[in-house]
Amino acid sequence: MDDIVKQALAKWPNVPSCTGWLMLDRRGQWRMRDEAAQASGSPGVPIRHEALLGFINRNYECDERGQWFFQNGPQRVYVELGYTPWVVRLSVDADGVLALTDQAGNRFEPSVVYADDEGGILFAGASGHSDPSGLRAPPRIAVLHDHDLEVFADHTTLADDSVSGEFHWNGGTTLPLQPIRRGEVASRFGFVESPAANV
Repeated sequence: MDDIVKQALAKWPNVPSCTGWLMLDRRGQWRMRDEAAQASGSPGVPIRHEALLGFINRNYECDERGQWFFQNGPQRVYVELGYTPWVVRLSVDADGVLALTDQAGNRFEPSVVYADDEGGILFAGASGHSDPSGLRAPPRIAVLHDHDLEVFADHTTLADDSVSGEFHWNGGTTLPLQPIRRGEVASRFGFVESPAANV
């Protein structure tokens, strides 16, 4: 979290939260949702301003209920999730080394891969860390950007059921590919897709 945000929180600790105005879509784009977008159910307008995108990504966190938010100075702006809290891109370099990068530009190290019942691919990171209270956080979960499905397919061996198999990661590591239902992802990985009713 940026120092300027921490200072604003200390100065104005009780600013009401905001919901419905910010979305992370299925392709990892941050979108502003005005009242018209909210009323129509539209995802809103993509944010293109690089400094603002960097500010959002640096101050993107999760509360104790699994609701993701952007800490905008003293105000929490809760995020509508198009699917998961993280969206990753899969790339391969000239030496055949694979890399997963999340929407904030950070590396994502997978431990398990899932294929959902709607054709989506998800990567789970290692088990979550313990927070100061000693509670174990759920593992990070990220959906693969759909433009990278071909790269994923090139490094995957499917079983006869077409939803399980093996993903061939770096250094000869093979990660299990397991089926999962789209409707079970949020509860299994401890996040809230639409926090508006829960704030």
